[in-house]
Amino acid sequence: MAGTAFVNDARVMSKGQVTIPKNVRAALGIESGDRVTFIVDGNNVRVVNSAVYALMRFQEQMGGEAEKAGLFTEDDVANWITQSRREEATE
Repeated sequence: MAGTAFVNDARVMSKGQVTIPKNVRAALGIESGDRVTFIVDGNNVRVVNSAVYALMRFQEQMGGEAEKAGLFTEDDVANWITQSRREEATE
């Protein structure tokens, strides 16, 4: 359902609770017990999967750091991980 645009309504209950419609939960990859993040921008609100949002924010904040460390490919990263594990094993 990713990439599909649609509109869905939900009723706000007396305590401010809203049930996220099933097709919206499916589109966001949200399951029972997951957390959601509300992003308010003026009169617009986006509801996003909190885990996905946290990863996106982390990637934004870390942008360019891999290149600074000389990690340009997946092989570079794999080699760095292998080397780090070897160093930890010898400590």
